[in-house]
Amino acid sequence: MSDLLRAPAEIKYAEELDWLESVDDNPKPFSWRLSPKMVRLFVLGSERADGLDREISQKWFGDRSFVERAIVTLASDRGLLLIGDPGTGKSWLAELLSAAICRNSTLVVQGTAGTTEDHIKYSWNVSMVIAKGQSRESMIPSPIMTAMEGGAIGRFEELTRSTSDVQDALISILSEKYISVPELDSDNIVFAKPGFSIIATANSRDRGVNDLSSALKRRFNFVRIPVVTNKKSEAEIVRFRTEELLRRHRIELDVPPTLLDVLLQSFADLRASAASAGSDDEKLESALSTAEQIGVLEDAILHGNFFGERALTAHTLASSLVGSLARREPEDLAILNKYLHGVVEPRSKEEGGVWPEFLEGGRDAIATLS
Repeated sequence: MSDLLRAPAEIKYAEELDWLESVDDNPKPFSWRLSPKMVRLFVLGSERADGLDREISQKWFGDRSFVERAIVTLASDRGLLLIGDPGTGKSWLAELLSAAICRNSTLVVQGTAGTTEDHIKYSWNVSMVIAKGQSRESMIPSPIMTAMEGGAIGRFEELTRSTSDVQDALISILSEKYISVPELDSDNIVFAKPGFSIIATANSRDRGVNDLSSALKRRFNFVRIPVVTNKKSEAEIVRFRTEELLRRHRIELDVPPTLLDVLLQSFADLRASAASAGSDDEKLESALSTAEQIGVLEDAILHGNFFGERALTAHTLASSLVGSLARREPEDLAILNKYLHGVVEPRSKEEGGVWPEFLEGGRDAIATLS
């Protein structure tokens, strides 16, 4: 695992999954590697009441009911659609569920304007077709077809970014549970084995790009993942993901609680400002998601480690925040400048602490970018 830039969940948590599978005596649907109860436990972590001999770490932070509904859906004949704002952990939840259920989270199709039916069905190895003609050997199965043949979970990221033709092809797969290959005279139907299902994700901000048809909506159970607004929960998420990133970079550094509070408060302030804004020009282009908080913190930590005093400072954190969130010139810079003068400056005078240094770092970053 050490030679992988980012190991999938089934490799990263292989030891945990092996152990859970060895002690799991609950009924399992189809060819699932873990029972629904153990899948939930793997995702949400163990509690003392579970009576296990070891602790299982919490990997996704959210409402328990969302995870349970997702698991129940995957045990049915319907697909699962995780929908929510960018950065709410939809893809991470999909990866964890796939890893726990079938130990393979890599059967992924990325939805874009350029995604075609071939990407969710099959294509051909041209050189083999020329040499030997069309056959099952010369066919290149898509990740979805591979999942069907193995009774596994296929994933479809950013479903609403794919065109209506691709979405229509997905309807037949979810309904009929097979793919026809008309180019072949025999052995020309690929049937899904028990355990096959699809987890799709969609950003709620993409509504109107390629809206799902009512026919496709009926084939999915929707689980809406809300933005995390609870400060304690958000702090746990940021701390958990940041610790993982630090381990990956082999950096030994503790994030001071005061600076984590500053980061969380800054995002809360900017979200409140966006909610009260009268137009899009008065809002940051950023979604101000938890994932973006993690990105800001990682950027600040790496900058301090490589070019600073190997410590996280309020000045570097503010510089990272401005650099990460200022995507439009001059709109975003004006919004951040207003925030620094209208909110951070009074707070630094009243509360002191690290806020004055944070204010200075933000001003220096804006001056550099202006």
